[in-house]
Amino acid sequence: MRIRKIIALLICVSLMLLCVSGCGREMNSSGKKRIVATIFPEYDWVKQITGENSSELDITLLLSNGVDMHSFQPSVEDIMTISSCDMFIYVGGESDAWVNDALSQSSNKDMIVINLMDILGDKAKEEEIVSGMQSDGDDDGGEEKEYDEHVWLSLRNTALFCDKITEGLAKLDPKNADDYKRNCEEYKKKLNELDGEYKTAVEGSSLRTIIVGDRFPYRYLTDDYNIRYYAAFSGCSAETEASFETIIFLAGKADELNAKAVIKTEGSDGSVAETVRSNTKTGEQEILTLDSMQAAASADIQGGMTYISVMKENLEVLKKAL
Repeated sequence: MRIRKIIALLICVSLMLLCVSGCGREMNSSGKKRIVATIFPEYDWVKQITGENSSELDITLLLSNGVDMHSFQPSVEDIMTISSCDMFIYVGGESDAWVNDALSQSSNKDMIVINLMDILGDKAKEEEIVSGMQSDGDDDGGEEKEYDEHVWLSLRNTALFCDKITEGLAKLDPKNADDYKRNCEEYKKKLNELDGEYKTAVEGSSLRTIIVGDRFPYRYLTDDYNIRYYAAFSGCSAETEASFETIIFLAGKADELNAKAVIKTEGSDGSVAETVRSNTKTGEQEILTLDSMQAAASADIQGGMTYISVMKENLEVLKKAL
């Protein structure tokens, strides 16, 4: 928390300097309405909903080039981009603590702001510590609730988010509102179809539990289909090295359940997952990667990666693991 306060202070200083210099009022030279999305799923949803009309808008992904949302620190240029945009979409979790300072200095007072956590409201889930999971070493035992911010990993949540984004787009660009509503409905059909595929796959599986030798940002995904899990760390944990007790616990669970795989997150070196596997009786579990989409490489996006394509790949991973 101390680091985030320092970051917020730096943002405030940067904004004051921008205001003094006059640079903070830089506008979009193309004349197009500007939409800024912090992470890839939001960016892709906007692309899918705007469809053929996307070329009429300036759609920007803020966290590009594989930057992870948990370690993101906005630059002065990022703050300027947000300040003058027409629609801003962000997650609203603890990793976005810097956003309020950026929005408070916005030069566009008519900006449409979409906060995914606010859309979920009471449906937002608290971070949880399950058996065997290693808690953060800096846990101060405070009473403040911490919410799991990986809300986009639920196909069902995504349908809600897309409805709100479509409402915002209709206000921003009324002449194409009907197109956006139609595209949204078609996109939700795809989400619903994939949701059904997940449900069928899990119900037909012999194992309803996964072993994750890594951080666990998948709670919204696993809760949708009643998948149980054991993991080394919580989703937003800063820990990278698991204790002996955590390794032995996870390896023991893999043996007990006759698990076929140990899962790691994308971007991880997989060392914890490999250590868990090496401590099982057989040491033959496959190391599989579930993509949490916390970071997205520009090359992958340019290569045609979409939210649905990643979620389909995740389904294949779960089929193997279960």
